[in-house]
Amino acid sequence: MPRLLMNLRNVPEDEAEEVAALMASHAIEHYRTPAGPLGITAGGIWLRNEDDYPRARQLLDQYQDERLQRSRAELEQARREGRIETWWSLARRQPVRTVAYLLLAIFILMIFFAPVLQLGQTN
Repeated sequence: MPRLLMNLRNVPEDEAEEVAALMASHAIEHYRTPAGPLGITAGGIWLRNEDDYPRARQLLDQYQDERLQRSRAELEQARREGRIETWWSLARRQPVRTVAYLLLAIFILMIFFAPVLQLGQTN
């Protein structure tokens, strides 16, 4: 009986392909279901044989640990090289857009809090 190995909601395409390739390289029969047309179902990677689940789960856990370490190393490398986009770097690069967004946020907050502030005033 088939068993779900991995739900594909919010999973990048490259990760899903790498997991499928990992299962294939270890001769674990699997198949992939696509996401639903309205985004209600996410799709997944399924094992054809439920008996393969413990070994597949172990391989998946090991892969995800390695991917996490690799992603953290890439992030740290980008941070050291200054390639990470921060709020300040964005504000320096696009000051007009940043100020416009800040003014819009303040305007929206004023609209929401105006009734509360008016309650405290007496006539």
